[in-house]
Amino acid sequence: MWHFCGTTEDFCGEGCQSGCSEIKRPSCSGTSTKGRYIGYFESWVYDRPCDVLHPSKINTKPWTHLNYGFAQINPKDNTLTSMHHYDEKFYRVFTDLKKQKPSLKCFISIGGWDAGGKVFSDMAKSEDSRKSFIFSVIDFMKKYGFDGVDIDWEYPVADDRGASKEDFKNYVRLLKELKTAIADKYGLTVALPASYWYLRGFDLKGMSEYVDWFNVMTYDIHGTWDGNSKWTQSVVNPHTNLTEISAALDLLWRNSVPPEKVSLGLAFYGKSFTLADPSCSTPGCPFKKVDNETAGGAQPGLCTLNSGTLSNYEINRVLKEQSPEVIYNKASGVNWISWDKDQWVSYDDGRTLKQKADFGNKLCLGGTFAWAIDLGGPGTLKNPNDLSVNDTVLDGADPEGRDNFQETRSNHRMRTPLHLYYASYLLFYSHYDLPPSLYNIFRSCLANYTVGYASWRFNVSFYRSGKDSPNDDAYNPSYYDFRDQFMELEGY
Repeated sequence: MWHFCGTTEDFCGEGCQSGCSEIKRPSCSGTSTKGRYIGYFESWVYDRPCDVLHPSKINTKPWTHLNYGFAQINPKDNTLTSMHHYDEKFYRVFTDLKKQKPSLKCFISIGGWDAGGKVFSDMAKSEDSRKSFIFSVIDFMKKYGFDGVDIDWEYPVADDRGASKEDFKNYVRLLKELKTAIADKYGLTVALPASYWYLRGFDLKGMSEYVDWFNVMTYDIHGTWDGNSKWTQSVVNPHTNLTEISAALDLLWRNSVPPEKVSLGLAFYGKSFTLADPSCSTPGCPFKKVDNETAGGAQPGLCTLNSGTLSNYEINRVLKEQSPEVIYNKASGVNWISWDKDQWVSYDDGRTLKQKADFGNKLCLGGTFAWAIDLGGPGTLKNPNDLSVNDTVLDGADPEGRDNFQETRSNHRMRTPLHLYYASYLLFYSHYDLPPSLYNIFRSCLANYTVGYASWRFNVSFYRSGKDSPNDDAYNPSYYDFRDQFMELEGY
């Protein structure tokens, strides 16, 4: 089971205990989700070796809202702080996108998975700490031109996230005080998980009164972590299955959340696995299981460099280069492919994104949102309601819809000095087991970097100054100084 309460015999073998009344699902006709389409931007995209989307290059046409992920909370004084060295430069670039599209609203998203739950729990536990946070948020939005704030607390009450039982009430207090402070001048939204396991820590009825809407993360339903729980198995499954998404939303209807306050999450990436048996490649087939929770994923993509996930850009390359058979399952509203004997990924294209928008419309949902606009796909170019079965190509993300990785390779140009840093580091410290294919790509890009060979040589000598690891404190200041010089050179 996937951490859900239920009313079937699988759940109620000993009789129903509570919460077994009939679910009153909303029902509508029309296109209610079309009015709100939110795109999350991953600020750390700038750290990738390729597929880099500079915030100034975001295609604003399909979006009603854009969320910048993420700002963080300083645990010392509960004020907002940036996540990366370059964020402060990018905040204003991001909100300046409103000059291209005056109706666009830009939100700052706070938290995310890496932030954990403890920093939120500590901030929300007293009136004084909440006040410090709220004043900081308002000052931040004024300074950088944001129109609202999105709280992504992952997750209140959850023991495994460093949270506290008091979070259940304190989150409502935080939202009430924040909403009172910002009134109608700024928007206020909250990210919600799709699993009961974490959702039980949210007082949905209490929170709903103070938020403009909830962004429900109806993705990552399955992943390699399924092999590390007694409730799930080490088998491949699509992570955006409509059947399971519907069950997740039932938890909201049971808590009387208005459907117009719900935005349905869409994934612009796939969850990937390495099959245990190449002859078994349908959902429910086992993936390779080892002790590590993150093990069992497919080979990392060349740009995201993360086993277990592939961006739409990276999936698009597999489709072009490997020509695998695309399996579409209408009932679950997902696609999957297998290639190179034992590699497997599930993903959404134009057809399944449109299907999910239609699903949301039938439930009267107020909108959809995407994680994330820098990962590519047809949803970066059109509202999901306007997509069709013909929108199968997964590139996109920049205004012309180009595949940034292919552009990088064809022009033999790495897009940012940070990539130059990563490439030279990986090349000259190849004892870190760099895959040969990735080594060759970095070598090719480095050798043809348009700033010139002399700059490349300077970069190499700059970083080979006795510092063996980018985690070395003495290493990072020089790295930032050098990167900033090249950012200025390239006009960033």
